[in-house]
Amino acid sequence: MRSELFKKVTRIVVKLGTGVLTNAQKQPHFEQMEQLVAQVAREQKTGKEVLIVTSGAVGAGMGVLGFNKRPPSLELLQACAAIGQSRLMATYERLFAQHDLNIAQVLLTHDDLQHHERHLNARNTLVTLLRNRIIPIVNENDAVSVTELKFGDNDRLSALVACLLPADLLLIATTVDGFIENFGTPQAKTVSCVDQIDASVEAAAGGTASATAVGGMATKIHAAKIAVRAGIPLVVASGLKKNVLRRVLDGEDEGTLFAPSCKGLKGRKRWIAFFHHPQGTFRVDPGAQFALRERGTSLLRPGITRVEGCFEKGDVVRICDSEGSEFARGLSRLSSSQCAESPGSRSVVVHRDDLVVF
Repeated sequence: MRSELFKKVTRIVVKLGTGVLTNAQKQPHFEQMEQLVAQVAREQKTGKEVLIVTSGAVGAGMGVLGFNKRPPSLELLQACAAIGQSRLMATYERLFAQHDLNIAQVLLTHDDLQHHERHLNARNTLVTLLRNRIIPIVNENDAVSVTELKFGDNDRLSALVACLLPADLLLIATTVDGFIENFGTPQAKTVSCVDQIDASVEAAAGGTASATAVGGMATKIHAAKIAVRAGIPLVVASGLKKNVLRRVLDGEDEGTLFAPSCKGLKGRKRWIAFFHHPQGTFRVDPGAQFALRERGTSLLRPGITRVEGCFEKGDVVRICDSEGSEFARGLSRLSSSQCAESPGSRSVVVHRDDLVVF
């Protein structure tokens, strides 16, 4: 399955976590970064397009400011990011220059990808860099991002960047071998492939005890849900192993493969599904849920049992079942006040062309 899936991969997003980039002194781990850069350079020289989503800026800045744990305040985190980002990029530039390759820094905020025109501009920039054999190094603009503008973590950012391009493969390089079943017990084992991300998979994913990183396996599962719904395979594997990227591309049983959805999403629907903070929620009755899921219809006003939040026409809203579980997302053709004023109308509230079922 892996050999067939990765046979035609030409565009790859590689996410490098803090744990594989920094050492015990909270500084960039030069030797480790050197072997990771060498792997990316090797694939780039075979004609593949490789983009890196990098963590490590806050961790590297912590060492300069003398912190042993992530500082609690936003201001100190932003200061760490500003210091650490320049150190990271200087290291990347020096290492890639040894392979006669050039890099470009791209710093993003959530707002850059939510706004449609800026979303397209970001995509065009990244694609142009890749076509010109430049390796984009992407990170969240942590030095200026505030809570409401943040992606949350770089696992999610890497999945969004993979959707933005789109990529043929997302590799998340971390400090563990993959998704581990029965973690912390004698029965622990790395799962080779996850075909469906269900409640049991999510329940088995934990956070992180790292002093410099955020997320853990839970954020990687969330990233996987985004990637596979977009039709992009995701592999979580150890970035501490040499040649892990080549082993994955060769179809070897390395790390955990999260198999993609049989049917991916086109660019506009990816933008609707993944790049917004929804402004409201529609709860729908079972009949409307069935029609949306099974028949691919639009959402009509009579199927909505409850309207939550304050939103305007054109905003992205969540569509949930009667229990509040989200199963779809779309652009509302009515504002929340218009929905409240016309409960008996048969108006199309979310057209099927503007709707994504998860």
